[in-house]
Amino acid sequence: MVEPLLVDEDAFYAHTVLPTEHGTFDVRVMRDPQGREHLALSVGDVSGADDVLLRMHSECLTSEVLGSLKCDCGAQLETALQRIQEAGRGIVIYLRQEGRGIGLGNKIRAYALQAAGADTVDANRRLGFADDLRSYDIAVQMLQALDVRSVRLMTNNPLKLNALLEAGVTVNGREPIVTGVNPTNLGYLQTKRERMGHLYGELRSVRLLRRPCTNESRTLDLPPCSTLSRSARQGVGKPDLAAQ
Repeated sequence: MVEPLLVDEDAFYAHTVLPTEHGTFDVRVMRDPQGREHLALSVGDVSGADDVLLRMHSECLTSEVLGSLKCDCGAQLETALQRIQEAGRGIVIYLRQEGRGIGLGNKIRAYALQAAGADTVDANRRLGFADDLRSYDIAVQMLQALDVRSVRLMTNNPLKLNALLEAGVTVNGREPIVTGVNPTNLGYLQTKRERMGHLYGELRSVRLLRRPCTNESRTLDLPPCSTLSRSARQGVGKPDLAAQ
Protein backbone atom coordinates (compact mmCIF):
# COMPACT_ATOMS: atom_id res chain seq x y z
CA MET A 1 0.00 0.00 0.00
CA VAL A 2 1.35 3.42 -0.99
CA GLU A 3 1.28 5.92 1.84
CA PRO A 4 -0.22 9.30 0.90
CA LEU A 5 2.16 12.23 0.67
CA LEU A 6 1.96 15.03 3.17
CA VAL A 7 0.51 18.39 2.20
CA ASP A 8 3.21 20.77 0.97
CA GLU A 9 2.54 23.53 3.49
CA ASP A 10 5.54 25.50 2.23
CA ALA A 11 3.63 26.18 -0.98
CA PHE A 12 1.07 28.20 1.00
CA TYR A 13 1.52 31.65 2.46
CA ALA A 14 -0.87 31.09 5.38
CA HIS A 15 -2.97 28.36 7.00
CA THR A 16 -5.56 28.34 9.77
CA VAL A 17 -8.84 26.76 10.87
CA LEU A 18 -11.90 28.90 10.18
CA PRO A 19 -15.31 28.35 11.85
CA THR A 20 -18.21 29.54 9.66
CA GLU A 21 -21.99 29.26 9.53
CA HIS A 22 -21.48 26.36 7.12
CA GLY A 23 -19.07 24.51 9.40
CA THR A 24 -15.35 24.53 10.11
CA PHE A 25 -12.81 24.66 7.27
CA ASP A 26 -9.07 24.42 6.90
CA VAL A 27 -8.16 27.61 5.04
CA ARG A 28 -4.91 28.01 3.12
CA VAL A 29 -3.71 31.03 1.14
CA MET A 30 -1.54 30.81 -1.96
CA ARG A 31 -0.10 33.84 -3.76
CA ASP A 32 0.21 33.96 -7.53
CA PRO A 33 3.03 35.75 -9.41
CA GLN A 34 0.93 38.95 -9.52
CA GLY A 35 0.61 38.95 -5.73
CA ARG A 36 -3.07 38.05 -5.66
CA GLU A 37 -4.07 35.82 -2.75
CA HIS A 38 -6.27 32.81 -3.47
CA LEU A 39 -7.93 30.51 -0.94
CA ALA A 40 -8.32 26.76 -0.57
CA LEU A 41 -11.07 25.89 1.93
CA SER A 42 -11.02 22.18 2.71
CA VAL A 43 -12.91 19.68 4.83
CA GLY A 44 -11.52 16.31 5.87
CA ASP A 45 -8.27 14.67 4.81
CA VAL A 46 -7.72 15.41 1.12
CA SER A 47 -4.05 14.41 0.96
CA GLY A 48 -3.62 11.35 -1.22
CA ALA A 49 -7.39 11.14 -1.71
CA ASP A 50 -9.40 10.20 -4.79
CA ASP A 51 -12.74 11.60 -5.93
CA VAL A 52 -12.36 14.74 -3.81
CA LEU A 53 -15.39 16.98 -4.27
CA LEU A 54 -14.04 20.24 -5.72
CA ARG A 55 -15.41 23.66 -6.58
CA MET A 56 -13.22 26.23 -8.35
CA HIS A 57 -15.07 29.47 -7.61
CA SER A 58 -14.17 32.92 -8.91
CA GLU A 59 -14.63 35.97 -6.73
CA CYS A 60 -17.88 37.92 -7.17
CA LEU A 61 -18.07 40.84 -4.78
CA THR A 62 -21.34 42.14 -6.19
CA SER A 63 -23.17 38.90 -5.42
CA GLU A 64 -21.30 37.53 -2.41
CA VAL A 65 -21.02 40.82 -0.49
CA LEU A 66 -23.68 43.14 -1.93
CA GLY A 67 -26.35 40.53 -2.67
CA SER A 68 -26.67 41.36 -6.37
CA LEU A 69 -29.43 39.53 -8.22
CA LYS A 70 -27.64 39.76 -11.58
CA CYS A 71 -25.85 36.41 -11.26
CA ASP A 72 -25.92 33.12 -9.31
CA CYS A 73 -22.40 33.31 -7.84
CA GLY A 74 -23.22 33.87 -4.18
CA ALA A 75 -25.71 31.01 -4.11
CA GLN A 76 -23.22 28.73 -5.88
CA LEU A 77 -20.52 29.51 -3.31
CA GLU A 78 -22.82 28.78 -0.39
CA THR A 79 -24.02 25.57 -2.02
CA ALA A 80 -20.45 24.40 -2.63
CA LEU A 81 -19.45 25.05 0.98
CA GLN A 82 -22.51 23.17 2.20
CA ARG A 83 -21.87 20.22 -0.10
CA ILE A 84 -18.29 19.61 0.98
CA GLN A 85 -19.37 19.78 4.61
CA GLU A 86 -22.12 17.24 3.94
CA ALA A 87 -19.68 15.00 2.05
CA GLY A 88 -17.18 15.14 4.90
CA ARG A 89 -14.35 15.80 2.49
CA GLY A 90 -13.84 18.35 -0.26
CA ILE A 91 -12.28 21.62 -1.35
CA VAL A 92 -13.56 25.01 -2.46
CA ILE A 93 -10.83 26.97 -4.23
CA TYR A 94 -11.68 30.67 -4.17
CA LEU A 95 -9.97 32.48 -7.02
CA ARG A 96 -9.45 36.25 -7.03
CA GLN A 97 -10.54 36.95 -10.60
CA GLU A 98 -13.61 39.15 -10.48
CA GLY A 99 -15.88 39.47 -13.49
CA ARG A 100 -14.54 36.46 -15.40
CA GLY A 101 -11.11 38.02 -15.11
CA ILE A 102 -11.79 41.61 -16.22
CA GLY A 103 -11.84 43.10 -12.71
CA LEU A 104 -14.48 44.85 -10.65
CA GLY A 105 -14.43 48.23 -12.40
CA ASN A 106 -14.73 46.72 -15.86
CA LYS A 107 -17.44 44.39 -14.60
CA ILE A 108 -19.48 47.44 -13.54
CA ARG A 109 -18.85 48.97 -16.98
CA ALA A 110 -20.11 45.75 -18.53
CA TYR A 111 -23.20 45.93 -16.32
CA ALA A 112 -23.90 49.41 -17.71
CA LEU A 113 -23.77 48.03 -21.25
CA GLN A 114 -26.07 45.19 -20.22
CA ALA A 115 -28.53 47.72 -18.82
CA ALA A 116 -28.53 49.30 -22.30
CA GLY A 117 -29.41 45.98 -23.92
CA ALA A 118 -26.18 44.02 -24.45
CA ASP A 119 -25.84 40.51 -23.09
CA THR A 120 -22.88 39.45 -20.94
CA VAL A 121 -20.84 38.21 -23.93
CA ASP A 122 -21.34 41.27 -26.12
CA ALA A 123 -20.71 43.61 -23.19
CA ASN A 124 -17.26 42.08 -22.63
CA ARG A 125 -16.44 42.28 -26.32
CA ARG A 126 -17.48 45.93 -26.60
CA LEU A 127 -15.02 46.68 -23.79
CA GLY A 128 -12.27 44.89 -25.72
CA PHE A 129 -12.19 41.71 -23.61
CA ALA A 130 -12.55 38.05 -24.45
CA ASP A 131 -15.65 36.23 -23.24
CA ASP A 132 -13.75 34.64 -20.33
CA LEU A 133 -10.24 35.65 -19.22
CA ARG A 134 -9.98 33.40 -16.18
CA SER A 135 -7.03 31.11 -15.51
CA TYR A 136 -7.01 28.02 -13.32
CA ASP A 137 -3.24 27.54 -13.08
CA ILE A 138 -3.11 28.53 -9.40
CA ALA A 139 -5.95 26.09 -8.65
CA VAL A 140 -3.91 23.28 -10.20
CA GLN A 141 -0.93 24.30 -8.07
CA MET A 142 -3.11 24.16 -4.96
CA LEU A 143 -4.35 20.68 -5.82
CA GLN A 144 -0.77 19.51 -6.34
CA ALA A 145 0.37 21.04 -3.05
CA LEU A 146 -2.56 19.37 -1.27
CA ASP A 147 -1.62 16.04 -2.92
CA VAL A 148 -5.12 15.49 -4.32
CA ARG A 149 -5.10 12.49 -6.64
CA SER A 150 -8.45 12.90 -8.39
CA VAL A 151 -11.54 15.09 -8.14
CA ARG A 152 -15.23 15.31 -8.83
CA LEU A 153 -15.75 18.84 -10.08
CA MET A 154 -18.77 20.95 -9.12
CA THR A 155 -19.38 23.08 -12.20
CA ASN A 156 -21.66 23.90 -15.09
CA ASN A 157 -18.74 25.31 -17.10
CA PRO A 158 -16.92 23.01 -19.55
CA LEU A 159 -13.93 25.38 -19.65
CA LYS A 160 -13.14 24.47 -16.05
CA LEU A 161 -13.26 20.77 -16.86
CA ASN A 162 -10.96 21.28 -19.83
CA ALA A 163 -8.52 23.40 -17.82
CA LEU A 164 -8.04 20.64 -15.24
CA LEU A 165 -7.79 17.87 -17.80
CA GLU A 166 -5.25 19.79 -19.88
CA ALA A 167 -3.17 20.34 -16.73
CA GLY A 168 -3.12 16.61 -16.04
CA VAL A 169 -5.60 16.58 -13.16
CA THR A 170 -7.69 13.40 -13.02
CA VAL A 171 -11.39 14.35 -13.10
CA ASN A 172 -13.63 11.39 -12.31
CA GLY A 173 -16.92 13.18 -12.71
CA ARG A 174 -18.89 16.42 -12.84
CA GLU A 175 -21.41 17.54 -10.22
CA PRO A 176 -23.89 20.15 -11.52
CA ILE A 177 -24.24 23.19 -9.27
CA VAL A 178 -27.45 24.91 -10.28
CA THR A 179 -28.98 27.31 -7.77
CA GLY A 180 -29.80 30.95 -7.16
CA VAL A 181 -31.92 31.50 -10.28
CA ASN A 182 -34.22 34.52 -10.09
CA PRO A 183 -36.18 36.75 -12.49
CA THR A 184 -33.29 39.20 -12.81
CA ASN A 185 -30.56 36.74 -13.78
CA LEU A 186 -32.63 34.37 -15.93
CA GLY A 187 -31.51 35.97 -19.20
CA TYR A 188 -27.88 35.97 -18.06
CA LEU A 189 -28.01 32.23 -17.37
CA GLN A 190 -29.67 31.60 -20.72
CA THR A 191 -26.82 33.50 -22.42
CA LYS A 192 -24.22 31.41 -20.59
CA ARG A 193 -25.95 28.26 -21.79
CA GLU A 194 -26.54 29.37 -25.38
CA ARG A 195 -23.37 31.38 -26.10
CA MET A 196 -20.78 30.03 -23.64
CA GLY A 197 -21.70 26.35 -23.60
CA HIS A 198 -22.59 26.09 -19.92
CA LEU A 199 -24.22 22.77 -19.09
CA TYR A 200 -27.71 23.73 -18.05
CA GLY A 201 -30.77 21.81 -19.08
CA GLU A 202 -34.15 23.32 -19.83
CA LEU A 203 -35.01 26.35 -17.70
CA ARG A 204 -37.86 25.16 -15.53
CA SER A 205 -38.68 27.56 -12.75
CA VAL A 206 -37.61 30.70 -10.98
CA ARG A 207 -36.99 31.21 -7.28
CA LEU A 208 -36.54 34.28 -5.18
CA LEU A 209 -32.97 35.13 -4.18
CA ARG A 210 -32.13 37.17 -1.06
CA ARG A 211 -35.61 38.60 -0.70
CA PRO A 212 -37.89 38.68 2.36
CA CYS A 213 -40.04 35.58 2.76
CA THR A 214 -43.54 36.68 1.76
CA ASN A 215 -46.67 35.18 0.28
CA GLU A 216 -45.09 35.83 -3.14
CA SER A 217 -42.85 32.84 -2.41
CA ARG A 218 -45.88 30.55 -2.63
CA THR A 219 -46.31 31.35 -6.34
CA LEU A 220 -42.83 29.92 -7.01
CA ASP A 221 -43.55 26.50 -5.47
CA LEU A 222 -41.48 27.15 -2.36
CA PRO A 223 -42.16 25.50 1.01
CA PRO A 224 -44.02 27.54 3.64
CA CYS A 225 -41.98 30.49 4.86
CA SER A 226 -41.63 29.07 8.34
CA THR A 227 -39.77 26.02 7.02
CA LEU A 228 -37.29 27.89 4.84
CA SER A 229 -33.74 28.12 6.14
CA ARG A 230 -31.62 31.22 5.54
CA SER A 231 -29.83 29.43 2.71
CA ALA A 232 -33.07 28.34 1.08
CA ARG A 233 -34.36 31.92 1.15
CA GLN A 234 -31.22 32.95 -0.69
CA GLY A 235 -31.88 30.41 -3.41
CA VAL A 236 -29.58 27.66 -2.11
CA GLY A 237 -30.95 24.16 -2.11
CA LYS A 238 -33.30 22.59 -4.60
CA PRO A 239 -32.00 23.19 -8.15
CA ASP A 240 -33.83 25.70 -10.30
CA LEU A 241 -32.63 24.24 -13.59
CA ALA A 242 -32.44 20.65 -14.76
CA ALA A 243 -28.72 20.19 -15.32
CA GLN A 244 -27.54 17.91 -18.08
